[in-house]
Amino acid sequence: MKGRLGPFSVRTRLTLWYTGLLVVILIVIGGLSYRVLAWSLTQDVDASLVTVARVISDLHRASSELPGEAALGELVGPEFYDKFFQFLDPRGQPADRSASLRHRSLPLSARARENAARGQHTFETISLDRRERVRLLTMPIEQAGQPAQLIQVGIPLKRVEGALRRYLQIVVALVPLGVGLAAVGGAVIARAALAPVEEMARSARRITAEALGQRIATRGANDELDYLAETLNGMLGRLEEAFGQMRRFTADAAHELRTPLTALKGGIEVALRASRSVGEYREVLTASLEEVNRLIRVAEDLLLLSRSSTDAGIRRERVELQPLLLETLDIGIRLARETGVVMSLSGITPAQVIGSESALRRALLNLVENAVKYTPAGGRVELSLAREGPWVFVAVEDTGIGIDAADAERIFEPFVRLDEARSRETGGSGLGLTIARSVVVAHGGTLSLQSAPKSGSRFTVRLPAV
Repeated sequence: MKGRLGPFSVRTRLTLWYTGLLVVILIVIGGLSYRVLAWSLTQDVDASLVTVARVISDLHRASSELPGEAALGELVGPEFYDKFFQFLDPRGQPADRSASLRHRSLPLSARARENAARGQHTFETISLDRRERVRLLTMPIEQAGQPAQLIQVGIPLKRVEGALRRYLQIVVALVPLGVGLAAVGGAVIARAALAPVEEMARSARRITAEALGQRIATRGANDELDYLAETLNGMLGRLEEAFGQMRRFTADAAHELRTPLTALKGGIEVALRASRSVGEYREVLTASLEEVNRLIRVAEDLLLLSRSSTDAGIRRERVELQPLLLETLDIGIRLARETGVVMSLSGITPAQVIGSESALRRALLNLVENAVKYTPAGGRVELSLAREGPWVFVAVEDTGIGIDAADAERIFEPFVRLDEARSRETGGSGLGLTIARSVVVAHGGTLSLQSAPKSGSRFTVRLPAV
């Protein structure tokens, strides 16, 4: 089924990550706790060995005889359980030993001998007869400040090792159980946490291009999921606006193309209804050619608008704006001469930008043509070029009819004409200002307007300088 979750959905991956992380944590904690328990048991054994060694040495010094194990057991108590001992002379030769050692002797290592010479205890873990691991204490017995004897007390580690082995078995048995319970709990938590996401996905699937007005409901929790829903709603709002603009643009383009095509068709149909003279046919063909030229201009403007909007076909190079502005001024003077408008240059500063010279030329010409077109005879259109910090400013100011504040943004929309009749007469397609803004935006700049009715207009192009 479309939209069905795969085997490695986010929910599954969250559960696996959670379970895997818990396995690692339990293994680390189990290993550390095992080491700590082993160290703690060893410390307890060592403390017990020291206690027994001191009691035995004190009894031996007091009676000069080897104390019996039964008497030691009654005197020391459980501390003497499983322990055995051995006395050594200062040279390390065995002297007396406990009966439990029988014919065996406890080894004396070089390190223990050196530590005893310095009056220090030595704890070691050794193997007796290669079968039994023993914890061994070697402690010097001093007389008159000098080591007179050595006593060694040992205890088998089978009880300690048995305790550690049982602890390890418990850990090994409980870790899988804990991991299993954690996996189930993680799956439940992941399902609950992602349930709002699934609901958002279902809501999003119900939204189509024909129903972009719908929105995804938020829970009011001000958490990450609400932030995601708000982000998606913002995207849907932008899509709705873009679809609306596209529909309006398509309708306007169809209307703009239909008008000359209708006129062209009507003229041809009239000419074909009866035989005409050569002069009459010439008039029809001339009028048809004007409409064809108008269609070509509209098509070219649409193509340029498409390219400038997508930044396609804009060749990036260093462009000198000073000669470009002078060239625009020269063309503007020729256009203004036909309408009785005065074209002038108020100031010019050398400046450079990165972009397409041809696209920038078209944008500036559109602004100049628009200013000349809507400035009455005797009016004035003024160009200027200035640089301020990292920006270049190109201004086109006129003393024309001006624009109402409510229409300040509308004039940049495609096919918008505030004076429909006059625009038709001058052959405008309603795309000039739209193309100019698209070109400027594609160059990383802005195109702004300052105007008021009957007070003229000032279009300002701001571009990043180099």
